[in-house]
Amino acid sequence: MTIVLGITGSIAAYKAAGIASQLVKNGHSVHCVMTQAATEFITPLTLQVISQNPVIVSLEDEKQAWKPGHIDLADRADLVLIAPCTAGSIGNFANGLAPDPLSSIYLATKAQVLIAPAMNGKMWLHPATQRNVTQLTEDGCHFIGPEDEGMLACGYSGPGRLMEENVIIEKVEQLLSSN
Repeated sequence: MTIVLGITGSIAAYKAAGIASQLVKNGHSVHCVMTQAATEFITPLTLQVISQNPVIVSLEDEKQAWKPGHIDLADRADLVLIAPCTAGSIGNFANGLAPDPLSSIYLATKAQVLIAPAMNGKMWLHPATQRNVTQLTEDGCHFIGPEDEGMLACGYSGPGRLMEENVIIEKVEQLLSSN
């Protein structure tokens, strides 16, 4: 199966390497798409080596083929997994905004979408974020997490931590097997 793994600018972005690695081991073709902010936490090269596929960070990365890379990936995807997903990306998806290749893929795909949020608990619980999550759920997106309790990178304890990698992988496999 073809999985687009979207990585956004959360400190939890480093966990995308483990997620990508396990998905490849499970026999999937993994294509990583990063927001520019995600590159502050993990390099595209790391994900390229693990996934064995080029990584898209900007629309400038798509000049090697006649068909735009984000449209090609949107068409080929069996599942789009965004892990971690920030409040900003959730807002882009919920409001139909496409400022980057990941949001463009989200808007162009007919594949199932699984979102694994990771952010400060106050951001997660904010009414605007919850409104956006409700909208995406109504649009057919699946959510996994965030954890209800735990120590966050910002020093707070509470909701917002990315779900454990193995739990995300299990949900991916469950969604793919239901196709």
